[in-house]
Amino acid sequence: MQRPIMTSRSFLRTPSEPAEPSDEAAMQDLVDTLEANRSRCVGMAANMIGVGKRIIAFVDEDLGGRVTVMLNPVITASDGAFDTQEGCLSLAGERRTLRYRRIEVDYEDRRFRARHATFTGWTAQIIQHEVDHCNGIII
Repeated sequence: MQRPIMTSRSFLRTPSEPAEPSDEAAMQDLVDTLEANRSRCVGMAANMIGVGKRIIAFVDEDLGGRVTVMLNPVITASDGAFDTQEGCLSLAGERRTLRYRRIEVDYEDRRFRARHATFTGWTAQIIQHEVDHCNGIII
């Protein structure tokens, strides 16, 4: 089910709680909302739809544009810092931020199986933005 986009800065600044198996509906709502906004958005965190859980969804160009869901993502390594400008559906305009060209992420898949993966380029940038959301950091 598509949900409205959260714009409350106080809510968005609150770090999210760990995702649990009972959050399946929130996972699907996040994917549905991302798909509905795909023309102007490439990633979302659950707090952007009013759910304070560590769930992110993003368009993975390395997988042909498929939407990937990560639960409880943690960036464990990064390198290749660069300055960039980013926008966000929850905020008006763009803001300057620091990102990394390569990241490693520990996360759980939708079946709560532990995963570790390396991402580069645009996909890495999207994941960093959404993990920041989970941590209560908004650009």
